[in-house]
Amino acid sequence: MTGKINWLKYASPQTFYSLAGKMAPWFLAVAVLLTAWGLYVSFLVAPTDFQQGEVYRIIFIHVPSAWMSMFLYVVMAFWAGVGLAFNTRLSSMMASAIAPTGALMTFIALWSGALWGKPTWGAWWVWDARLTSELILLFLYLGFISLQAAIDDPRRADKAGAVLALVGVVNVPIIYFSVQWWNTLHQGASVSLTRSPSMATTMIIGMLIMVFAFWAYSIGAILVRVRAIVLEREHRSDWVKSLWSLER
Repeated sequence: MTGKINWLKYASPQTFYSLAGKMAPWFLAVAVLLTAWGLYVSFLVAPTDFQQGEVYRIIFIHVPSAWMSMFLYVVMAFWAGVGLAFNTRLSSMMASAIAPTGALMTFIALWSGALWGKPTWGAWWVWDARLTSELILLFLYLGFISLQAAIDDPRRADKAGAVLALVGVVNVPIIYFSVQWWNTLHQGASVSLTRSPSMATTMIIGMLIMVFAFWAYSIGAILVRVRAIVLEREHRSDWVKSLWSLER
């Protein structure tokens, strides 16, 4: 039907490459603006916490990165599973593009958690259920990246990585529900859909702005990376060769 966008055409690496090139700068620009705004609200406008003092402000970095670390793994596993089930090239490329950003978010969550834990718990690291399962998530990301890099054939690498990603999905609900299932030092969720928030409104606004900033950055970075992967894997195709000739 006329007037409708045929989204299926973007399943082709060639058409998606062009779309990603148009979208990535916008998402990255939004990420910069939201980050500046979020940091201003979080560190200069939000009040001091009556229990933890100023140190609590690490939450505005820690919580968004922790949320993104889990969400990106699920999305990565989804695209890897689609690629495994339907043998679609772009799906596997998307999974490969997501992994480094997911690993970065997991590292930031662990690093910021350590900075928060030292003054709060008196230790940089404890083998808490939430912390340990988040560390395992980092190993899953690194294992996915390393496994794909170790196999020369991209198709075989995609299949092996997809199996690992799908198996590792079980760790995500463990991370999320660990504070409920076990007696841990890690505090429960400050923001929940089932109960009123335990934070001041300004704190919640600052956190949500930072969450959207991390979202925008992740999407922009993934789009940039998937374009690089498309060029690498499709370098023998005519459209990539013509693209290189135009740039020269």
